[in-house]
Amino acid sequence: MDTHTPTHTETGSAAGTAPGGPDLRHHGDAEVRDDGSTLVDLAVNVRTGTPPAWLREHVAASLGSLAAYPDGRAARAAVAARHGLPVERALLTAGAAEAFVLLARALKVRRPVVVHPQFTEPEAALRDAGHTVDRVLLRASDGFRLDPAAVPEDADLVVVGNPTNPTSVLHPADVLASLARPGRTLVVDEAFMDAVPGEREALAGRTDVPGLVVLRSLTKTWGLAGLRIGYVLADPETVGALERAQPLWPVSTPALAAAEACVAPRALAEAAHAAHRIAADRARLVAGLAEFAGAGLRVVGPAEGPFVLVRVPGGAGVRHRLRGLGYAVRRGDTFPGLGEEWLRLAVRDGATTDGFLGALERAVTEPA
Repeated sequence: MDTHTPTHTETGSAAGTAPGGPDLRHHGDAEVRDDGSTLVDLAVNVRTGTPPAWLREHVAASLGSLAAYPDGRAARAAVAARHGLPVERALLTAGAAEAFVLLARALKVRRPVVVHPQFTEPEAALRDAGHTVDRVLLRASDGFRLDPAAVPEDADLVVVGNPTNPTSVLHPADVLASLARPGRTLVVDEAFMDAVPGEREALAGRTDVPGLVVLRSLTKTWGLAGLRIGYVLADPETVGALERAQPLWPVSTPALAAAEACVAPRALAEAAHAAHRIAADRARLVAGLAEFAGAGLRVVGPAEGPFVLVRVPGGAGVRHRLRGLGYAVRRGDTFPGLGEEWLRLAVRDGATTDGFLGALERAVTEPA
């Protein structure tokens, strides 16, 4: 990893994956499908114990209106108001993943750049749309911190996550804002920002950063991955271009009901409380992982998201042995810039973490 140059260019591909490169379409849910369905899940970053009962009941109440076409006006207004924005600066999408597809298809860009390691769907969507994608590969030796100078000056689309999946690095807002340029679209994926206490370093709601597009997801904190709901915050011209690229009625009535509920004061308070609990649970996990330093395990820190990235010798074998011990973790080698020695671990409650650490001890000490 540390030998990579800061910037790397590859050609586009209709399959959404760079030729000979990592599988950009692999995601954590693959670890817990089929024979992995019985495993303790540390591979998917959806908060456990969700959706809460009140949210399930609210969504269920919307089913009586399924005969009518979805009307997203109230939910869109609620999302915009949550960030202090006019409604024309917000767009609801079928999860943040749809937003990446819309950006790739609707915006006319010459040189898109994706900052890696990060969620791979933005690059896959750009490649599927026929774009040649440049990569800025952040380095483990730098703590996966972003040097704005590494981003090519002529990039007219820059995509970066904050906090970043899978590194759990939280970039300073002013560093990200410094990437803005006339004629450049700056896409900041804040899918996990509501898991950060106080949402510090958030750019959502900012209107002073030219070309800024912020993506948010409601699926992670609220356990709505199967419902698909997220949103885009951007200038009205960009929102309009993305909206024109959407099909009719892109967000279902139940998803709209969920969106409106998840940005209400009660939900924001609950999410803020959950963020502090996640931080405490993450500290417990990181402290436990520190006990494996003698085995060569290293934790990327400081971790700020609901997951941590670790580097462990023989990581692929460790992952397979963990599966045999009942635990699924996310492989790291499908993220550009990482290899098989990297694993991503979702933050869970204390009891789950303690059980996992016991399994990890066996996985790193038992012969391959």
